[in-house]
Amino acid sequence: MKNKLSAGGLVYSTETGRMCPACRQPVAQCVCKQVAAAPAGDGVVRVSRETKGRGGKAVTLVKGLMLDAGALLALGKQLKATCGSGGTVKDGVIEIQGDHIERVIAALKAQGHTVKRAGG
Repeated sequence: MKNKLSAGGLVYSTETGRMCPACRQPVAQCVCKQVAAAPAGDGVVRVSRETKGRGGKAVTLVKGLMLDAGALLALGKQLKATCGSGGTVKDGVIEIQGDHIERVIAALKAQGHTVKRAGG
């Protein structure tokens, strides 16, 4: 049985501060964030409706956008304003409260994205 110290690595150094658990570099010099900054995809934006795990309430999901975090937040804000409802951006997915699939597809097509309706 391994003890807790041998399973991990250096977490904090008095010389550099906090260490990144993935690349073992100081957080200020972490290379993990730079590698993960470029999203990958096939260039098709998929719009779907989901109710699972949300108490029966519908949520419109927008996946597959090849944008950085700042641009994704700005687009999420614009789509929320277009639909007149709330929402959030989590893990590269824009969530709009309510069933607004048609409005979101129209708004994304107007911006020049290739859009597909996903799910039923």
